[in-house]
Amino acid sequence: MTDSKLFTPSGKVRAAGLGLEFPGIPGVSNSITDVAGVSVGYSTLIEGEGSLVVGSGPVRTGVTAILPRPRSEVCDPVFAGCFSFNGNGELTSSHYLEEVGQLTLPITITNTHACGLTRDATLRWINKAFPNEFKESFGLPVAAETYDGFLNDINGFHVTDAHIFAAIESASPGPIEEGSVGGGTGMKSFDFKAGSGTASREVLYGSNRYTIGAFVQANFGKRSDLTILGYRLGLDLTEPEMVRNTPDTELSSIIGIIATDAPLLPHQLKRLARRAALGMGKTGGIGAHGSGDIFLAFSTANQDALSSKTSDVQRAEFIPDPDLDFLFEAVVQSTEEAIINSMIANQGMEGRDGNFVPALPHGAVKAMVG
Repeated sequence: MTDSKLFTPSGKVRAAGLGLEFPGIPGVSNSITDVAGVSVGYSTLIEGEGSLVVGSGPVRTGVTAILPRPRSEVCDPVFAGCFSFNGNGELTSSHYLEEVGQLTLPITITNTHACGLTRDATLRWINKAFPNEFKESFGLPVAAETYDGFLNDINGFHVTDAHIFAAIESASPGPIEEGSVGGGTGMKSFDFKAGSGTASREVLYGSNRYTIGAFVQANFGKRSDLTILGYRLGLDLTEPEMVRNTPDTELSSIIGIIATDAPLLPHQLKRLARRAALGMGKTGGIGAHGSGDIFLAFSTANQDALSSKTSDVQRAEFIPDPDLDFLFEAVVQSTEEAIINSMIANQGMEGRDGNFVPALPHGAVKAMVG
């Protein structure tokens, strides 16, 4: 059986498979899905080649769906908090998150011009799958985006409701694919192919064992800033170069989703979301002007209190604020590794107009480790 910490389900090597030893203790699959109940699904769209014809392609995009709870319980709220490190991007429902500290329904991540569609399609899916859930109420699902227009016909609007439905329906626990899949299909970081990446950490608090999982859609950074395990590798990597047949506007972003089963309150989850920006910083991200660097954290704990329909006092467990440093550290560690995984578990990709983004050279990474 393939070691999921070293390889993705399709056999793509991950950071650990190249000998990179990031700090902390990874979970069973080193994935956000190590948090019990969390699942991830993708729809990946890769079609056509050659010159851009808006509406026809080439297409290099997709949708990622993250379910905070099992499908049958996806309407049960989770405590959550979000943080915008640099706000040149979108994460829907952020006002509601600020107000009540909760989210429900699948989280979707896609390209910039499909973000509204994924939000609306999530509501269409929930009203079909659970027709009575919002009969007398409303839903505000989380949808987020990063820009893939360098490789993708982003104004062709190729993402449809069916792709969102498929991503949600295909969501599964256990090891997940990384790289150019789902919403990460057309993304790049540090002038190398990037996209979807994940990692996790196991932590102890007293006699309790908890999991922190990170998922990123990485699309940020200048090559010279790329840093892996403290080594500024990007300064040495002048080759292979990107092929820019159309202007590269450097519209860069990252969406980071942090999941945990540790019992935390909304303001504490917002504090965790802030720390994800430190994980981005360890890889060389600076929060550039054109970058939408937005992070969300949720906890699967306290389900009974959050799903109760009775008008009565509810009781929630939480870890005291002065004791959160071990979780902050795990967020930084897992976010950093998730970003690097999104690049290592990847291949070069040609998109619209012959624009090309190369893969991060594994040989150079191995040489750094050796």
